Amino acid sequence: MPTKLGRLVVVKKQGTERFHDAGRDIGFDLHSFWQWAVSDLVSNATRGVLAEYLVARALGVGVDDIRAEWDPFDLTTPSDIKVEVKSAAFVQTWHQNRHSSISFRCPKTLWWDPETNSQSKEANRHADVYVFALLSYKYQDTIDPMDVGHWEFFVVPTRALNDRKRSQSSITLSSIKKEFGNSVPYFELERAVTEAYIKS
Repeated sequence: MPTKLGRLVVVKKQGTERFHDAGRDIGFDLHSFWQWAVSDLVSNATRGVLAEYLVARALGVGVDDIRAEWDPFDLTTPSDIKVEVKSAAFVQTWHQNRHSSISFRCPKTLWWDPETNSQSKEANRHADVYVFALLSYKYQDTIDPMDVGHWEFFVVPTRALNDRKRSQSSITLSSIKKEFGNSVPYFELERAVTEAYIKS
């Protein structure tokens, strides 16, 4: 048995890969797992990953790459801007008596390095820019997280979050609008992220 194991090299899957028993096909494929696991795009966990993907596509970030789950920030643009994506939604999968109140978690965190399995000593915000992605559509019967028109995107320089006098662990939607202005459409995200980086 090896005493040291380096970081696993992950190969992008196609969905047609078959589950098997030592090479013997057992009747289902990876695509069926994806359908089972992530068809609920409104659920908190899946919606967060979807928000990252939408922002990645808008920014032209490595669509042939694989999401790095444990990096200290979510995305790096072709111009080397580090981006953190946070998501929230008014409508949830479960029964609601009212729409959810919108607040985004954005605390300073320790950085864990998957190459060395070591953790930084000081908590910080490691991205240059934050994108707060709000699934803002409010009608449960017709909500469609794959429709980018159902989303709003608020782009904030990390420096501005660090300079806030109020909470350093989260920010409400009303505070974002008051302190940083209105949302930008999906197709203006790349411009907005670049401008926010210049301000940082």
